[in-house]
Amino acid sequence: MTTAALEPRAGRRCHNVLNSLHSTHYFSPDLGRELGAVGVTDPRAVNFAVRAAALGPVGAGAVAAAFYNYKYELVARHVPAVWESAAPGQVLAARARAVDATLRRLLGEEAVASAEMAEAARLALRAAEACSREARPLYAAHADLPVPEEPHLAYWHAATLLREHRGDGHLAALMSAGLDGLEALVTHTATGKGMTPKWVFGTRGWTQEEWDAARDRLRERGLLDGAGELTERGAALRQEIENETDRLDRAPYGHLGPQGVARLTELGGAFARAALMAGAFPADLIGKG
Repeated sequence: MTTAALEPRAGRRCHNVLNSLHSTHYFSPDLGRELGAVGVTDPRAVNFAVRAAALGPVGAGAVAAAFYNYKYELVARHVPAVWESAAPGQVLAARARAVDATLRRLLGEEAVASAEMAEAARLALRAAEACSREARPLYAAHADLPVPEEPHLAYWHAATLLREHRGDGHLAALMSAGLDGLEALVTHTATGKGMTPKWVFGTRGWTQEEWDAARDRLRERGLLDGAGELTERGAALRQEIENETDRLDRAPYGHLGPQGVARLTELGGAFARAALMAGAFPADLIGKG
């Protein structure tokens, strides 16, 4: 292991570009089309189904626990009912078809078939070799899935593994910091790097009243000021959470090593920028609102 030789935030930067490309399919019309073809038509049901399918036909409690920041009542409205429309295996196959179409559309056939894509897949899969299953349900479930043969799908699969591995660890850090799911969203939005309240309400099921109540709780703790901005204490807590998440996610990037991480970040960054330039994400997705 060469973890100590890594620059402290190298793993985080690498994860960010990998996660960016992973996340494109959630906003892709290809996903709605493919899931609709197997009987899942509600956009919220699509979201729950594609991310939870690796867990099997689980109920609302398991999904709400693993996803952390979704309102339970919203989850229960669609899970486990969604598995009556399409079994998890059907959902996973439809997701793969959507990812294939999305990457080809956003990146172009030349990039999909490039040597750089194959290299990125090899590097990302090598990093994922050092991920751990313990207390990481979403990572562990996806780690049991087969690695696709085509390099662009293998790269996306590896990005998913690394994304869910870090995400599962991040939830542990949030719990340790005493932030519930909605409070985590409010503080993340206050950093300017999270989703706008509009997108939180539309995708996570929370209301304006619940958002305001969470803000009040955070003000009482001294984490937000009267305008809803992070206080010095609040900003420090968010930084502590990210640092702890980095610590829990150190192994895969230490396994890959400094040169491998730098190269994967370079390759992944190029793919992520191309997807962004191709309009992969809504313009109003990120910000304070």
